[in-house]
Amino acid sequence: MLTSFSLTINGEKLAGASGNFDVINPATETVAAVAPLASVEQLDQAVTAAANAFKTWQHTPDEQRQSLMHKIADLIEANADELAEIIVLEQGKPMFLAQAEVGGAVAWTRYNADLNIPVKIIEDSEHKRIEAHHKPLGVVASITPWNWPLMIAIWHIMPALRTGNTVICKPSEYTPLNTLRLVELINEVLPAGVVNVVTGQAEIGGRISSHPGISKIVFTGSTPTGQRIMSSAATNLKRLTLELGGNDAAIVLPDADVDAIAEGIFQTAFLNMGQTCAALKRLYVHDDIYDALCNKLTEIAQAQVVGNGLEAGTTFGPIQNANQFRIVSELVDDAKANGARILCGGEPLEGNGYFYPPTIVADITDGVRLVDEEQFGPVLPVIRFTDVEDALARANSANVGLGGSVWSANIEKATQIACQLECGTAWINGHAEVLPHAPFGGCKMSGFGVEFGEEGMLEYTSMQVININK
Repeated sequence: MLTSFSLTINGEKLAGASGNFDVINPATETVAAVAPLASVEQLDQAVTAAANAFKTWQHTPDEQRQSLMHKIADLIEANADELAEIIVLEQGKPMFLAQAEVGGAVAWTRYNADLNIPVKIIEDSEHKRIEAHHKPLGVVASITPWNWPLMIAIWHIMPALRTGNTVICKPSEYTPLNTLRLVELINEVLPAGVVNVVTGQAEIGGRISSHPGISKIVFTGSTPTGQRIMSSAATNLKRLTLELGGNDAAIVLPDADVDAIAEGIFQTAFLNMGQTCAALKRLYVHDDIYDALCNKLTEIAQAQVVGNGLEAGTTFGPIQNANQFRIVSELVDDAKANGARILCGGEPLEGNGYFYPPTIVADITDGVRLVDEEQFGPVLPVIRFTDVEDALARANSANVGLGGSVWSANIEKATQIACQLECGTAWINGHAEVLPHAPFGGCKMSGFGVEFGEEGMLEYTSMQVININK
C-alpha cells in the first residue's frame, strides 16, 4: 500500500475533516491507499486561501511566473518514478503508459510556461491608441476525471497559473492520489494558497459549482455532470470550460491500406483501454475492405498482454472501476443479444481485477447500444457501409461531437469529408492525438470552450480594452 496522503490548503498539509476513504487498485480490487476526505468547510478555507493569494499572484511579473512553472516541471521530472507508480496503482494503466503520462505532464507544463500573453493593438492613430489586454479571472476550480489523473490536472492548472489565476483542484474520488501528490510538489515552489487541493464527491462538487468565490470552473467528465455544473454556475456567471463525453466516429474509405492503418486505428481506439474522451469509439468501414480490416484488428487485439500494469510485459490493463466494468459488460452482452459477432474478447477475465480483454465487435449497426452510447472501455464496434454520404450522416447523428476521423490514401478527398464531420477536431489518418499547441474542444453535447495553445490559455482570462486618447 502507498504511503499517507494529505489535502493541501494554503500551503499546509491537512487531514480530511470528513475522515478518509479507500482508493481501490483496479488490478487487484484491494486498497491501494487511504485518501483524506475534505469537508465543505475545508473547501471554503481553500477558496479563501486562493482568493487571498490571488491578490499578489496576479501581479507577479511574467518572467517570475514562467520561471516558477519551469521549476514545477523540474520537480515533476525529478519525481517521475513515484508519480508513474501512483498512476498504475490507482488508475490501472500499464507502466509504459503511466510513464508517458508523466512525460506529457512535464512537456505540457513547459509549453504553458513559455506561452506569451498577447496584447492586441486595435488602433494606433495620431489621436488614439486602443489595446486589448487579457487579465486573470481570479480563483479557478479544476474538476478532473479518473482516466488521465495527472495529465488532465496539468492541463487545467498550468494555463491558469500562467495567466495569473489561483487554483483549487478536485480530483476524481477514484484517482485522487496523483493530484494530492502533485499539489504537494507544486507547493514546494509556489506561494501558499496559489494551488490547493480538496477531495470529495457530489457534495463538494456541488459546492464548487455554486461557490460565489470561484470565478471559473474547468471540468473534464461526463455530459450529465457538466450540465449540473453549468446550471449551478449561473449563480455568479462563472466562466466555464467543459470537455464532456464523446462518441467519436471514424470513417475508413475503400482506398485505405489496411496493413498501413490497422495499428493506428487499434491504438487510438484502445488508448488507455479505451478510457479516453477522444478515443475512436465507432468505426465505419467500407464494405470493400471491411473483412480485411476486422481480421487485422483482431490479430492486433489478440496479441495484447492483459494484466497488472506493474508487471513487465503488460500492454493492456484493467478497466478503472467496478461501475465502468459493469457498463462495458452490459454493452457487449446487449450487442450479442442483437446479433453482433464477437471477433475476439467479449467476456471479462476470471479472477480479481476489472480485466476485460480488447474486444472487436462486427456485424453491428446504428441503433444498438454499443454504437449509440459511449462505451468508454476496451470494445470497438465495426460498422459496415457502402455509401460515404450515408456513413457521414450516421457519424453525425450522435448528439455529441468531440472528435472524428477519416482514413484514406487520398488526403484531398479525406479532407473534404473530414470538414463535414460535426466535431471539434477532425483527424485524417489518425485519431485521439492531442498536442499542447493545438486547440482542442467539442461541439454539441461534448461541451464548449477549448483547451491548449494560446486559445486555450486565454479562456482563463477576461479581456480589458484600454482606450487612450492622446
